[in-house]
Amino acid sequence: MLICANLNQPWNSTLPTLALLQKCRTLTDVNQIHGRLITTGFIRSQVLTTKIVLTFSPSPFTPLVDFARYVFFTYLAFRSPKQDEDPFLWNAVIKSYSHGREAQEAFIILCLMLENGVPFDKFSLSLVLKACSQLGLLREGMQVHGLLRKLNFGSDLFLQNCLISYYLRCGFIGYARQLFDRMSMRDSVSYNSMIDGYIKRGMIDLAKELFDVMPLENKNLITWNSMISGYTQLKDGMGLALGLFEKMPDRDLISWNSMINGFVKCGNMEDAQILFDKMPRRDVVSWANMINGYAKVGKIDLARSLFNEMSERDIVVCNAMMAGCVQNGYCGEALEIFYHLPRNCSLQPDSATLLIALSAIAQLGHVDRGLALHHYLKQKKFSLGGRLGVALIDMYSKCGSIKNAVLVFEGIKYKTVDHWNAMIGGLAIHGMGELAFKLLMDMEKLCVEPDDITYIGVLNACGHAGLVKEGLICFDIMRRVHKMVPKLQHYGCVVDILGRAGQIDVARKFIEEMPIEANDVIWRSLLSACKNHENIDVGEPAGKHLITLDSCNSSSYVLLSNMYAGLGMWNAVSSVRLMMKERNLKKIPGCSRIELEGTVHEFFVQDKSHPQVMEIYSLLDSLLTSNSEVTPYVHHG
Repeated sequence: MLICANLNQPWNSTLPTLALLQKCRTLTDVNQIHGRLITTGFIRSQVLTTKIVLTFSPSPFTPLVDFARYVFFTYLAFRSPKQDEDPFLWNAVIKSYSHGREAQEAFIILCLMLENGVPFDKFSLSLVLKACSQLGLLREGMQVHGLLRKLNFGSDLFLQNCLISYYLRCGFIGYARQLFDRMSMRDSVSYNSMIDGYIKRGMIDLAKELFDVMPLENKNLITWNSMISGYTQLKDGMGLALGLFEKMPDRDLISWNSMINGFVKCGNMEDAQILFDKMPRRDVVSWANMINGYAKVGKIDLARSLFNEMSERDIVVCNAMMAGCVQNGYCGEALEIFYHLPRNCSLQPDSATLLIALSAIAQLGHVDRGLALHHYLKQKKFSLGGRLGVALIDMYSKCGSIKNAVLVFEGIKYKTVDHWNAMIGGLAIHGMGELAFKLLMDMEKLCVEPDDITYIGVLNACGHAGLVKEGLICFDIMRRVHKMVPKLQHYGCVVDILGRAGQIDVARKFIEEMPIEANDVIWRSLLSACKNHENIDVGEPAGKHLITLDSCNSSSYVLLSNMYAGLGMWNAVSSVRLMMKERNLKKIPGCSRIELEGTVHEFFVQDKSHPQVMEIYSLLDSLLTSNSEVTPYVHHG
């Protein structure tokens, strides 16, 4: 509610209303002002209504903008126009559209001005061009271009620059270049727009041509920084970028950060560190770039050292450090940073922070922490309609709580294909192939367009559940109904489905008839199936082919060795083990995690480091003994 107007002012004064204008925020406030204007008769005051339009039209609050437009069109817009009238009020209203929602209305208002003989100026046209470029309205923008050619605005430098920007934003770089070439006069904006347009489309050679012919007096920091950014995109462009950087008459933070980011992208942390040390001033982007770079090359200790060096941190840097920890398997450390945000840094996590935290929890399998974070998301009213909902479903699935994953999925009103994919993937992890396949059918009914990830999820689920028929139907729907070209992963899933079901010969034939060459993953899947089903005829040649295809992967040798061992072919086992020894290959031990009363326990193959190892093995032995004494129950339907 607005505070009552100052009673010391005379009843017919506009000053209290003008003061209240600055305090309006909501629809209720607007209604109060409107009522006061009507009861006092001030609504007919041109000075006051003009003030309303100018004050409210740029407001970030929708009710105020709508009120300004209402006042303008009701009381000011269609007075008899004078030829020398300044269109500043019309421009204010056009700007409220071109810079906000319903940008297409800006073009309609220009049409109204033309129909009613209202004078317009170059700012009116520039605002309409901005609206057209924002929405990609090609026809309307070209009509404005035609209007400029007919009137005396055609050679105006400001408007020509607006047109270049318009065509570039609409993706018509050829039209923009034609305009640029025909300009009788150009300034730094003209050159910078074209150079930036080329760089954003990866046309670095054309950008360099313009940069080289651009008059030196027109080159500014934006020009130099754009070219540096362009060179850093090239595979071997850092040498060119560094040469340009050293020639720059002036440098700003963007210049330094662009160079550091370029070195980080190509993994050259030595040169990135040299530049970082030389920087006269650093901002959070500088620190985040370096932390991200060290994390990417696996030097998490150096990333953490830089992070600890910072006197002040923002959420971007914290996110970079957390993401680096998760990428390198230090999920516990990532969560430690997350939990210290409000306590030590007084920072509030954003969506990116929460996504990283959920990923860390999923990898650790800490379902209790996941529940607590879910509660936090509800408390702070974060929307689950985007990536956060996807990450939450994924976290619950990987932590073993498929029931909670389903509850989250069902609670999201407007689901994207990513939500469906996360749920299908979760069901696949838990071996619920029938439900995963049903979700695919539900997507068909609800007209949700699946993508290649959807089919990978459903095919995986069918493989784990032994649903051969459903898996092949899914593969068929993908190709015939949705006209999608299968990728290697899809072919690999089908091989896995057939192999798990014991259809080894069918799986081999499927590989031979594939339109693309099978990779090591597909051959390994076939070899694994051969081991499980003791098919030496297909398994031995598949294993030998796999070793030639991927000679440095120890798992291929182990699979082949295990298949021989299962069939009692010990000489062949010794031969494979000797080959591994000669090539210095070691098997990476498998690891399992289980959470009990908030503590996660890790177990490696033949690992006896757990403090309760004796009790665990004793219990397992007793279970094996009791199971061997149980007579199997066979249900006869």
